Amino acid sequence: MAALPPRPSPTIEAIFAAYEANAEDGFRLHLGASLIGKECLRALWFDFRWTTRAAFPGRILRLFETGQLEEARIIRDLRRTGATVLDVDPETGRQWRVEAHGGHFGGSLDGVALGLLEAPKTWHVLEFKTHSAKSFAELKREGVRQSKPRHFAQMQVYLRLTGMTRAMYVAVCKDTDEIHVERVAADAAVGETLLAIAGRVIHAARPLERLSADPAWWQCRLCEHHPLCHDGAAAERNCRTCLHSTPVDGGEAASSNDLRAERAGGWHCAKWDRTLTPADQRRGCDHHLYIPDLVPGEPVDAGDDHVVYRLANGATWIDGRAPC
Repeated sequence: MAALPPRPSPTIEAIFAAYEANAEDGFRLHLGASLIGKECLRALWFDFRWTTRAAFPGRILRLFETGQLEEARIIRDLRRTGATVLDVDPETGRQWRVEAHGGHFGGSLDGVALGLLEAPKTWHVLEFKTHSAKSFAELKREGVRQSKPRHFAQMQVYLRLTGMTRAMYVAVCKDTDEIHVERVAADAAVGETLLAIAGRVIHAARPLERLSADPAWWQCRLCEHHPLCHDGAAAERNCRTCLHSTPVDGGEAASSNDLRAERAGGWHCAKWDRTLTPADQRRGCDHHLYIPDLVPGEPVDAGDDHVVYRLANGATWIDGRAPC
């Protein structure tokens, strides 16, 4: 008889459970510059429209936090070399932010620096990342543009929106603490293309094209939206998945003293003819009706408060308040 595996430590289980209990839903108020390098436009649209709630185990959530904690250490390291590193905007006292498309697109910089030894007179956008040993080896071998295209795209957005001409990418290997530093030049054409992609995603009323129609394609298999995109799973119910809501310019920030607090563009509800706060958007209302493309069926009838669908199996499903 095989020996039973040892029981997991209850302390470890409790630690990871606490991370899960305090985890956010993963819904960002804006389309993030850290995401815009995704190859799949439909995945970006799903991100922006809050179709899929984040569900990470506690260990992974703690790993994410490890990457955030490393940022302060890298800033300290750079300052010890004599560089001037500004991790917050002195005018606002908050983390550096850039935004576009009426506040619906943007991101937070890890910092800006002057006096870096590679080019002391040039201001740099700073971007910090942690890597596994395998990922770090690929980075050193191929460079950030080839091995981490999403990180490269993120820096190009920051460079385009700040007007700076150089970024410094500082990567740390989590296994060995080895550091890789790479300077990245601004590419105006790439920056403009990424901003155009963001605008297309934000203003699209329906899902954009998939990267692949094959559910077994490797990028699709790894995508958090796979159940919705390929298997007909239900999207989350909130204002952003509702056919009554539309992104508009303006909006308000989530109320928080956190330096990472998001600002965002506005959303308007045609049903109630009013602007939706971030809390409204998450909460939704009883009159929610899915954007038809999020339902795996064909709309065959509709009224003020309902849409009737014929599903692929021939059954009928009514979204909303069924007519009397």
